[in-house]
Amino acid sequence: MRTTGINAITLAILLTAPAAYAADLPGKGVTVNPVQSTLPEESFQTELINQALVKLGYDVQPTKEVDYNVAYTAIAKGDATYLAVNWDPLQKDMYETAGGDQKFYREGTYISGAAQGYLIDKKTADKYHITDISQLKDPKLAKLFDADGDGKADLAGCNPGWVCGSVIEAQVKAYGLSNTVQQNQGNYSAIIADTLTRYKSGLPVLYFTWTPYWVSNVLKPGKDVVWLTVPFSATPGSQKDLDTKLPNGKNYGFIANSEHVVANKAWAQQNPAAAKLFAIVKLPLADVNAQNQRMHDGESSSEHIQQHVEGWIKAHQATFDGWVKQAAAAAK
Repeated sequence: MRTTGINAITLAILLTAPAAYAADLPGKGVTVNPVQSTLPEESFQTELINQALVKLGYDVQPTKEVDYNVAYTAIAKGDATYLAVNWDPLQKDMYETAGGDQKFYREGTYISGAAQGYLIDKKTADKYHITDISQLKDPKLAKLFDADGDGKADLAGCNPGWVCGSVIEAQVKAYGLSNTVQQNQGNYSAIIADTLTRYKSGLPVLYFTWTPYWVSNVLKPGKDVVWLTVPFSATPGSQKDLDTKLPNGKNYGFIANSEHVVANKAWAQQNPAAAKLFAIVKLPLADVNAQNQRMHDGESSSEHIQQHVEGWIKAHQATFDGWVKQAAAAAK
């Protein structure tokens, strides 16, 4: 497991608190072991909660980066305390397999309206009238997105082990695209960087992405790129009967997800202040997009992320203080 190294600075906040005040904090003497995915762009969401936990007196350890499945298993066992980026319903099977509601505390919604799906550059979409991914069954259309010369469209996909990767594979098969479309898996940040370079060179691009993330701030849907629909819903696992059609009638293959804080249930029951905090925190998706954009533009170090968190808190001081106050009251 890799440590992000962000929390060393935040712990100084607690150390500077007046001794008498610190003694009354509900988290005094209690250790928090946060985990997050290996995606650096999820550090902001995690560190914001860490800051609030520090204000409540908790001894917050440096966040460890692990694969999602490892995070759920560690939290269920009590080896880790919480994860701030539980995707629902995308990670439903992962959540249930690790113990579900018997092992996890999950209340409230941290971030809502997280979209996912497939996009291509608008120039190619307009020229060839491509609106649905199933059109790439046509080898001539698929070849437009061939980056490695094998005749198949190269779809910028997900990190190995991410649920989105298995969904993409299931949909490629369901839509009859196995002979014409290849999902490229690996480090998503590197894959999408290559995609952006290809786009800037004027070449057609085909990729999967989600919000909140910086990609849609750089390649703007409707202006630079367009979302592709899918011919019908096709989600693997326990969600095989899930209807992904949106209220507007469009079907992009994924329903809008929400992100939740998931914590070890026994720990949460013993720490009502932290449990209350996890339940009430809310972060606008647009704010995460904007912060992720700053990371993409070069402000990606632990120190930069710390500055982004402190800046957000300063700009939303009343909201942040309200979280801490409500959480502290829950312990009394």
